[in-house]
Amino acid sequence: MGLGDQRHRVVFQQPVQTATSDGGYTETWTDLTPLPGGWKVRISPSSPNDLERVTAGTVLTQVTALVRGRYHPGVTTATRMQFDGRLFSIVGTRNVEERGRWMELLVVELQS
Repeated sequence: MGLGDQRHRVVFQQPVQTATSDGGYTETWTDLTPLPGGWKVRISPSSPNDLERVTAGTVLTQVTALVRGRYHPGVTTATRMQFDGRLFSIVGTRNVEERGRWMELLVVELQS
C-alpha cells in the first residue's frame, strides 16, 4: 500500500476512566499520540475476502469497513476511531507481516 492511498484523516482515541466524587467512574476519550490532529489511513468497505484474511477464517458479519494505514502500537480493540464526524469501534487489528509498519483494522460504525 502506498502513502498516496491513505487519503482519509482519522483520530484514534483511548478510553480514560476518572473517579467521581460519589465513588463511581466516568469515561472520557483522549486522542492517541503522536498525531492528535489525525492519522492518514485508507478506509474501504469490507469484503468477505478481507474479513477472512484479517480474522483467520472467522467471518464477522457486523464489520462495516477495513482500515489500512501506518502501524500505531496504541491501537487496540479498546480504541475507537473518529472520521468525518462519525465514530467507529475497532473490533479487529492486524499487524501486517508482524513488522510494525502497517496495520489493518476491522471497524463497525457506531450509531449516535
